[in-house]
Amino acid sequence: MDNSIEQANGVLGKEITCTAAVAWGPGKPFSIQQIRVQPPQKLEVRIKILYTSVCHTDLSAGRARVVECIGEGVQDMKEGDHVLTIFNGECRICAYCKSESTNLCEKFRVDPLRSVMRNDKKTRFSTQDGKPIYHFLNTSTFSEYTVMDSACVVKINPKAPLDKMTLLSCCLSTGFGAVTNTANVQHGSTVAVFGLGAVGLAVIQGAKTRGASKIIGVDINADKHIKGQTMGMTHFINPRDLKMSAHEKIREMTEGGVDFSFECAGNLDVLREAFLSTHDVKYLYAIFLGWGVTIVLGIHLTPRMLPLHPMELFDGRRITGSVFGGFKGKSQLALFADQCMHQDGIKLEEFITHELPFNNIDQAFQLLVLGKSIRCLLHL
Repeated sequence: MDNSIEQANGVLGKEITCTAAVAWGPGKPFSIQQIRVQPPQKLEVRIKILYTSVCHTDLSAGRARVVECIGEGVQDMKEGDHVLTIFNGECRICAYCKSESTNLCEKFRVDPLRSVMRNDKKTRFSTQDGKPIYHFLNTSTFSEYTVMDSACVVKINPKAPLDKMTLLSCCLSTGFGAVTNTANVQHGSTVAVFGLGAVGLAVIQGAKTRGASKIIGVDINADKHIKGQTMGMTHFINPRDLKMSAHEKIREMTEGGVDFSFECAGNLDVLREAFLSTHDVKYLYAIFLGWGVTIVLGIHLTPRMLPLHPMELFDGRRITGSVFGGFKGKSQLALFADQCMHQDGIKLEEFITHELPFNNIDQAFQLLVLGKSIRCLLHL
């Protein structure tokens, strides 16, 4: 059992005071302060955060931990268990969780608008004088302790390195799973990846392990070239260096387009390029032969709609989205964690480019904004 948990045994089931990074408004710097964390209620878990990291989703609005105490009814974990927190939960009992066609839970799917716990519609965080502090994306891990629905907490192998396991809470599962679960990329396939942040690099690793014959990375940051090659990218395109569009260059390189494209930038113009980079229809004896799938992974905050004409879908191309890489968190993530520990092609250490103490969280965000980090690991 983690020493910090042993020290906390005197407060099991009681309110805890701890350090947290609180955002009091959009665009404002984090305030490092002492907060109060209530004990977990029914089917909730209070967790001691050991490592956390920042991602682009945090900017627009992964983590490894140890269970500190559990609420009534929690049966699949106990105090001291090593766990991952996930923003896309799984209750295992609703019609959605029982379906093989989706990984979105009816109750605990990702919901950026929900900022309170489901039990009583209240928060488990407050300031020292009792002012409520709201939750974020089912997780709220910028705190030494957090309270979560047990449906969003996954027990993993205690031998797994917790610092690297933070990647599975978000980027690695999303990108790698989009390749293996959503697209089902096959050996010899051609792939284009638009946006080489952490998710895009995870897509490259997934495509590499699946035996893709050509993996083309697309990014306006020239520094991503070397990192992409390390992950398994075979070709790199910087659209700013081209005299043609990125999709035209890709179609030239692949004799008509790639089998799979992945949009990881959260930009509709980039999505359009990704869509056009896939194989379109060919004619053979008046028969339509078309293929090519675009998987949307980027977070799109714009009110603009998809930049597609419906008739373009008659050319054989398809487009779909993927949440959390198609993984059912409680059922499948622990097995994926074991796979990451033993499969040579998955290079977890390559994602962690910086490590900082938790108090330097604003610096971690700045590194991400400037495109200088893939993942900055924060030590609590």
